[in-house]
Amino acid sequence: MTDHNQVKMANMDYSKDRPKAENPVKIEDLTLRDGHQSLFATRGRTEDMIPVAEIMDEVGFWAVETWGGATFDTMHRFLNEDPWERIRTLKRYMKKTPFSMLLRAQNLVGYRNYADDLARVFVERSAANGMDIFRTFDALNDYRNFETVVPVIKECGKHFQGCICYTMTEPRMGGEVYNLDYYVQKAKDLEAMGADSICIKDMAGLIAPYDAYEIVKALKASVKPPINLHSHFTSGMSSMSHLKAIEAGVDIIDTCMSPYAYRTSHAAIEPLVMTLMGTSRDTGFDIKHLAGINEILEKEILPKYKHLLDDSKVAITDINVLLHQTPGGMLSNLVNQLRQMDALDRIDEVYKELPRVRKDLGQIPLVTPTSQIV
Repeated sequence: MTDHNQVKMANMDYSKDRPKAENPVKIEDLTLRDGHQSLFATRGRTEDMIPVAEIMDEVGFWAVETWGGATFDTMHRFLNEDPWERIRTLKRYMKKTPFSMLLRAQNLVGYRNYADDLARVFVERSAANGMDIFRTFDALNDYRNFETVVPVIKECGKHFQGCICYTMTEPRMGGEVYNLDYYVQKAKDLEAMGADSICIKDMAGLIAPYDAYEIVKALKASVKPPINLHSHFTSGMSSMSHLKAIEAGVDIIDTCMSPYAYRTSHAAIEPLVMTLMGTSRDTGFDIKHLAGINEILEKEILPKYKHLLDDSKVAITDINVLLHQTPGGMLSNLVNQLRQMDALDRIDEVYKELPRVRKDLGQIPLVTPTSQIV
């Protein structure tokens, strides 16, 4: 019987200035990047981030994700905005909280490998414009694609967070390829590369709660860098997986503000704050402060984007993701593309075809750019 003893009960205190917990869970907020990428096809405009930027800066997040992923492409292609100006603008409003970006290693923020000199300059300019944490991943967990960008991140004095893209060949973790030994070895590889932290990047919401516990426990016992769990809500399991990961000693959890949460996005921060209150892992966040941010998002911002939500089904979970394994950030874009082609009624056919094509390609992880290719 496993003793889940990383969470201990403490005195309940609801005040915003309550004493700091023994080992508070750190939170990275994804609202301003992965939140709108997952729900609204990455159409969030900078002008709609400014109204909440200063208030979010006061929450106490470990980091806020503001850039990278599909934002660079979408800002050019659809929004007629300058991606570099977004970093500089938000930095003027958020002076306390570190900025994080999603970097596709040698793919940068595109869909193919770029030349080494371009990769180096891109990282240098990103750092110079205000980026602090570089969440770096390769779609195949092939860390040879890190060899150009990681030294530049380090030279710039910035935080290198190495990702392990989480995937499976079975309904749960295990099997011949993606088992516990696989993830432990990948974590050791990242530690050897100088990772300042390691992210379990569950881009499709596949990680089950007890698997989350086992993998976090194993990584904490095997490597020294802090462990971050990034898990989309798509299958409905991520809130439970967060809790089990916290019991196992995870250091950082990714969440969104509730109007930008759930469905193919991430679990909301507010229920987690209340859950951990009165424990040794209390976030220390002020729930009333979070509610004020939500009110602005709900009343002033979201009405502009509601038409982009996936309305092909009523349920906010899609347990079929355990079969098709399509990442949350891609699902909203896939739905939008099918809608534009007047073919949204065929989305179930697309989902059924995905596992077959993935098997033909050798059971590769599905995350940009492999998810788009498949």
